[in-house]
Amino acid sequence: MKQRVAMVAACIGGALGACSFAPRYTRPTTQAPPAAYQEDVGDWRQAQPDDTQRRGAWWEIFDDPQLNQLETQVTNANQDIKATFARLQQARAQTRIARSGYFPTLTAGPTVTRARQSKNSPTFNDTLHQPYNDFALDADFSYELDVWGRVRNTVAAARASEQASAADLAVLDLEVHAELASDYFMLRSQDAQQELLDRTVVDYRRALELTQNLYDGGAGVLADVDQAKAQLETAQTQAADMRLSRSQTEHAIADLLGESASTFKIDARPLLLDVLPPAIDPGLPSALLERRPDVAAAERRVAAANAQIGVARAAYFPVFSLLGSAGFESTSVSNWVTAPSRLWSIGPSAVLTVFDGGLHRAQSAQAHAAYDEQIADYRGAVLSAYHDVEDNLSALHYLAQESISEAAAVVATAGALEQAQYRYQGGLVTYLEVVTAENAALGARLSAANIQLRRMVASVLLVKALGGGWQQPAPPSQANQPLANIQSPSPVAP
Repeated sequence: MKQRVAMVAACIGGALGACSFAPRYTRPTTQAPPAAYQEDVGDWRQAQPDDTQRRGAWWEIFDDPQLNQLETQVTNANQDIKATFARLQQARAQTRIARSGYFPTLTAGPTVTRARQSKNSPTFNDTLHQPYNDFALDADFSYELDVWGRVRNTVAAARASEQASAADLAVLDLEVHAELASDYFMLRSQDAQQELLDRTVVDYRRALELTQNLYDGGAGVLADVDQAKAQLETAQTQAADMRLSRSQTEHAIADLLGESASTFKIDARPLLLDVLPPAIDPGLPSALLERRPDVAAAERRVAAANAQIGVARAAYFPVFSLLGSAGFESTSVSNWVTAPSRLWSIGPSAVLTVFDGGLHRAQSAQAHAAYDEQIADYRGAVLSAYHDVEDNLSALHYLAQESISEAAAVVATAGALEQAQYRYQGGLVTYLEVVTAENAALGARLSAANIQLRRMVASVLLVKALGGGWQQPAPPSQANQPLANIQSPSPVAP
């Protein structure tokens, strides 16, 4: 008895002093971040960020009440976010499943059997009445001693995967909000272009009437009438095509909000040309890795792969378990649960795989390869983060210059059109010159509206590239994250 107790104590002591075969985790190294972004952001950058600004709802910087209203709806209405949140719940459950390995398993249950033994059986007992009853009530106990850290590394891998899933949810939430903002500004720009095209159709119709009157009075030629008709029809085609584009954009917004495209409607409200993108401070490049949820997700997957290496290595060594059983067994219900019917057993066990045809070696190689893959993905995510920010900084910088030159082009083409109309009415030029000037003026105004749209979308994409909110959230595994309060998690320190 003393030997058994000593053996059990030794096993428990070994478990308490258990080792782990997972490599010591350190966050993978990347290229040193630059001291500043390459693009000179110029006069649109804020000199000092407003630290009191609520940065979680980043879309509020655009100061558009209708956009704010739509953005507050999308998190709890979007079906993709709901599906990703369900995957996060699965990951949390998987962490609890892995954590259950820390505790013993206890099962209990009664069995009642009526049986008859074969007289030719080597275990035949002629003292038993045939047939006989067997009443049993027992409880079984099993506990794996985590000597090699298999359970701990499994839990660590599950926890890191859960945190990666939480970051994936933040990535999708950020993408959906950014896509909604981009679609919203596209819708407003289409409203502005639709208004411009509708006015142009009215103007061209009046021009056609004037040209027709001149022709009827003998002061014009038929070619001028045909050109005016062609110009009007082209403008009407452009206006109809813009209505189609606006309808499709509205349907895309309805899909993001989880609503039916057949019933969803947003009233037309043109994006005014004097509305400028908000000033955004991109901060230091070194802070970008703490903002981007996709970088956080990639880093957590590296940690999970690192822990899986420990799980694979532990498979080379024996699995130590403590097994026990206790209960009552009798052939009669009258003395079933009595002291003489007691039974029990307890003792350790060890299982070592002697030959597996190279299975464990292949699993270990697979775990190391998966770790290398996740490191490459992490470094790629970091490079992509800097790339995205630089792209949109450049876009905002050069689009600001384009808006200035295009505004001058709008003024110049308007003046040229006015002069062409005077010259035509005075009989100095043909209507072709008026058509050319009108097309140039319309193209300049549409181009100005398009540049403004691109500036607004670039500012949205810059916020997205910077990781959306600037708040530092709690580690995603420590609390249930409601859909209405999703934040962008920073990489979790090892």
